Amino acid sequence: MRGPSRRSRIPIHGSPSARAGVQDVQTLLEDGRARALELLQANLGRLGIRAAEPGSRARARAYDAVFARDAGVCALAMLRSGQPRLIHGARRSLQTLALHQADNGQIPKFVSTRHDADFWYVGCIDATLWWLIALAELERLGPAAGLLSKVKHHVGRALTWLQCQEHPRLQLLSQNEASDWADIMPRSGFVLYTNALWYHVKRAYRLPGSAQTVYHFNHLFFPFARDVPEYRRLRLLADFARVGAKNRRLYLSYVNFSFFGDEGDVFGNVLAVLLGLADEQRARAIVAALGRAGVGSPWPARATCIPIRENSREWRAYMGRHRQNLEYQYHNGGCWPLIGGFWVMALARYSSPRAAHDTLVRLAQANAQNDWQFNEWFHGSSGAPRGMPGQSWSAAAYLLAYDAVAATGTLGLNRTSTQKRKGRKGPQKKSRKND
Repeated sequence: MRGPSRRSRIPIHGSPSARAGVQDVQTLLEDGRARALELLQANLGRLGIRAAEPGSRARARAYDAVFARDAGVCALAMLRSGQPRLIHGARRSLQTLALHQADNGQIPKFVSTRHDADFWYVGCIDATLWWLIALAELERLGPAAGLLSKVKHHVGRALTWLQCQEHPRLQLLSQNEASDWADIMPRSGFVLYTNALWYHVKRAYRLPGSAQTVYHFNHLFFPFARDVPEYRRLRLLADFARVGAKNRRLYLSYVNFSFFGDEGDVFGNVLAVLLGLADEQRARAIVAALGRAGVGSPWPARATCIPIRENSREWRAYMGRHRQNLEYQYHNGGCWPLIGGFWVMALARYSSPRAAHDTLVRLAQANAQNDWQFNEWFHGSSGAPRGMPGQSWSAAAYLLAYDAVAATGTLGLNRTSTQKRKGRKGPQKKSRKND
């Protein structure tokens, strides 16, 4: 990072005749940045950052609660905002979640305004991961806050809880179905999105085995390369996908015993390339494949390249509940500004500044619908706004994307450049050594 978003500006280039139109675009982008910061300010409550703008509709759906994954994403932008109230709000969110940690170490999916902790139906594994990621960022960007030392025992329990779900040989987390952010999707076993976050956590907290994690990650989720994994059980898991997968340009969305997902998990693939699990060649190939799949249309970005159809082997009865997760809706191919922000960051690093800039413009236009409503998601075919308006992580993802374009490819999740400049290291467990 080159600094917080308040200092970032996107330069204007081109001939004088073109600059009038460019100036209109610049105004849109700057207005989006200001509106995003205003929404995050408005969504701060006494427990931390709410998932969405407070109101009767949000209260009825518990969107006025502090969600761990939402707070984790929002913290990445809030900590870089340069605004003390947002920085304090990120810290308060992480404290609230720590205070409601389960005895076994799990961080709740959300904490309601009545201080009730919810852990979803069959788990919410990424809640703990995002909490740890945000806490590490707080320690790195604002060590004076001193939160890490105060919640040290919470961190230890959270890491132990995750390690208990890690395969001893593969060094990958396994999980129940529908137990991460895509909580009405049939992903289970080893899940791409979850393990991209796990790899980042292992590196941030200097846990052992990160090299094994990235090795097995690439052999399991991308079983189409020529090299064959050494571990025979991994070879068998990979063989099922190698024979049956149709989408062979992307990481598989999940791998279980004899079945897998190749619908094209956009968020999982984008996080994998941003967090360093793919080498340069594969990262560029994945970003190019997602671009060819049109994941930025009608708005950036769709949750899946191809939606799961009702007659598919992947379809589950719960996907049709409330008719919410039908084709091109919600997690099943709906367009999420959350994903759009990370997609812009991936384009900035592995495609071109122009592609990132143009996609950022489309992301601003999406958020600007209905007078800057910052919708939760949009229909993946018609582009109609859906879900809860005033979504905090839609605003946060826009700020991260804005900074990535302004910094000409510097990523919101890139830890290396800032650490070199400040000469500091991320948090670590004293009893562990970096492998």
